[in-house]
Amino acid sequence: MFRTLGGGDLVTNRTKAIHPHPVTELCEEGGRLYTDALRTGRIARADAEQAPCLMEFALVHPDPDDADWLRPVPPSVALAQRLNPIEHEITERRRLSIELAGVFEPFMALSAQTTTTTDSIMVLEGGTRINAALNLATAQAQNEVLTVQPSGNRPERSLVQGLERDKLLTDRGVRIRTLYQHTARYSPEKLAYVAQLSNGKAEYRTIDELVERLIVCDETVAFIPARDDQQVALELRHPGLVRYLIKVFEFMWDRAVPLNAGARYETASDGITEIQHSIAKLLIEGHVDEAIARRLGMNVRTCRAHIAKLATALGSGSRAQLGFLIAQSGILNQEDHPTPGGDDPL
Repeated sequence: MFRTLGGGDLVTNRTKAIHPHPVTELCEEGGRLYTDALRTGRIARADAEQAPCLMEFALVHPDPDDADWLRPVPPSVALAQRLNPIEHEITERRRLSIELAGVFEPFMALSAQTTTTTDSIMVLEGGTRINAALNLATAQAQNEVLTVQPSGNRPERSLVQGLERDKLLTDRGVRIRTLYQHTARYSPEKLAYVAQLSNGKAEYRTIDELVERLIVCDETVAFIPARDDQQVALELRHPGLVRYLIKVFEFMWDRAVPLNAGARYETASDGITEIQHSIAKLLIEGHVDEAIARRLGMNVRTCRAHIAKLATALGSGSRAQLGFLIAQSGILNQEDHPTPGGDDPL
């Protein structure tokens, strides 16, 4: 910015009122008067009162021979007066930047020799960016992709995108293993999806309860959600984190049931189905209906219907009594509950 330099104050209150403008701008009247001063060698002081910017920019100075006149400052001199403080500031800033670079140089060298967590964990915001990262990771996969897909009403567009991505993988010979919840056995969309990929390279199993989505590609990169609305995900490339998530997947996979093993929930000798055993366990842990439904991949109405059947089987007349009867019955202590299809997949 320009600074006020040069002679005395010629701006009266009357002049400010009729000639308002920022001090960093040379108004049209000031430009005209400065041009006249350069051509004629001087201008009347009274005329300059109409353009106080002339003095504020130090474009004129008092005539030493006649106080009623002002003489122009050569443009090269006026420009130098404006540029000198700016160039001085630039020089100081450059010196400061060199000093800061010197302070941080040893740390930058150290950082280049180590692996940082920011390189291993990337936050992906928005469905477009998440899908782009998934497409890139799966396109680079050569051996196997592991996925955990909690049940839910996925939009048709999402299912089509997933099918296209998975078909490209299996066509290249990449193996896919996917975990669903048992409720996927009752989803025509899921069954149709699986039917289009049943070419020997894709395996599907179900388990009673899944926590969150997970995708792992070639034991090198994993994706997990970072927010419930699925609009923020984490891309993980830290080897330790990826190995841990693979172990979690394998733990659930070993306890899951092949999707083609059957679609009905067997009823145990105590009259309680496998899904009701799962609900009973979550009720004892203190989960509300909505949380139980979400964890087991069903809607709340279906969940409450199962709770009502469980209450009838145990002879419960209230929610509080149901928890007591579940604990008293010992059904959660039984080690061998039937699984859908009945056979041990291992």
